[in-house]
Amino acid sequence: MYHSIVSLVPKGADLLALEVEELAGVLLTHLNSYSDVVGSPVAQHGRINRHDFFNRLEHTGHQEKVNRALLEAWSWLQGEGFLVTDPGPDWFFISRRGQRLKSRAEFGAYRKAALLPKGQLHPLIAHEVYPAFLRGKYDTAIFEAFRELEVAVREAAGFGLQACGTDLMRDAFRPAAKNNQPVTPGPLTDIELPIAEQEAMANLFAGAIGFYKNPQSHRLVPTRAEEAAEVIVFARQLLRIVDGLRPKTSVQP
Repeated sequence: MYHSIVSLVPKGADLLALEVEELAGVLLTHLNSYSDVVGSPVAQHGRINRHDFFNRLEHTGHQEKVNRALLEAWSWLQGEGFLVTDPGPDWFFISRRGQRLKSRAEFGAYRKAALLPKGQLHPLIAHEVYPAFLRGKYDTAIFEAFRELEVAVREAAGFGLQACGTDLMRDAFRPAAKNNQPVTPGPLTDIELPIAEQEAMANLFAGAIGFYKNPQSHRLVPTRAEEAAEVIVFARQLLRIVDGLRPKTSVQP
């Protein structure tokens, strides 16, 4: 089915309010729909003529600004490998990857997936976190990531199920001294580090669990995919630290 730019975003002002990546999704959806059009001067033999596309472009209001915005989106699609130059003046074709993204929803899912590649996630959080992230359930994705961090610390430290939250983190990473007096360090404490850094490690893990896993803090959970991805990557880094500090006798899941 053919989708005109106007049918996708009826008002010029709304189109101009889109970020270039969002507008690129609109443009790609429109360009992909030319495959259902016969005899168009814009699209012929699987190729699209940029000159004819912009000469025939119509929108409701702000036409000059709309054209410039769409040209920015066109350039973005080129840079990301969705549009490829074809021999001949001003001809392009949609790449195989671009042809797979037929709708704005599919394009949006692709953008989210690119922000948080599944292969780069820690195995403990990939199964639960990745699907929630793609669905836009950022609070769920972040909670699951830090819940798995809590479980990993508990198991690595050899604690029972009753150990949880910030107390768990402070016990697991207890510094080897308090008030300049030696104490028994936590099972995950790196005693080769200076005491100040041991304390910093305990604060890092306790603060992360207290802030991101505590349900009361979810009012502050990021609502943008980019920001949520950064928080999940932070959880991944903490899990990798746990892996490195895990006692040799501990069985890694």
